[in-house]
Amino acid sequence: MNIALIAHDSRKELLGQLCTAYVRIFSKHNLVATAVTGHFLHEATGLNITSLYPGSRGGAEQIAAKVACGEVDLLFFFRDPVNAKPSEPNDQFLLRQCDMYNIPVATNIATAEVLIHGLENGDLDWLAALHHSG
Repeated sequence: MNIALIAHDSRKELLGQLCTAYVRIFSKHNLVATAVTGHFLHEATGLNITSLYPGSRGGAEQIAAKVACGEVDLLFFFRDPVNAKPSEPNDQFLLRQCDMYNIPVATNIATAEVLIHGLENGDLDWLAALHHSG
């Protein structure tokens, strides 16, 4: 499964805690992230993460392109809906792409837990087949 990871600055620590708690599950998948988030998560967890550009320099758009090309099966995008900085990734374009291509998205810890348990139980295996069949 190809999993994309993004977090606004105020949510990086929370995403790091999630990845630490479920490092065994995340380690079984291909991970891609925006640069700062990827570096932060690698340092916190030791996970192998392919880092793209920083979110402020087009990293979210790179992930959106990967979504459109069938190279992302799940997205964890921990965003700050109240205090997002202007330089942080634009949520709307990326979330629109995920809706268009049927990519499950977790934007907070509650939805992330649901997706993690679905991954662990194999309930989401059909997604990889769907996204990689075309």
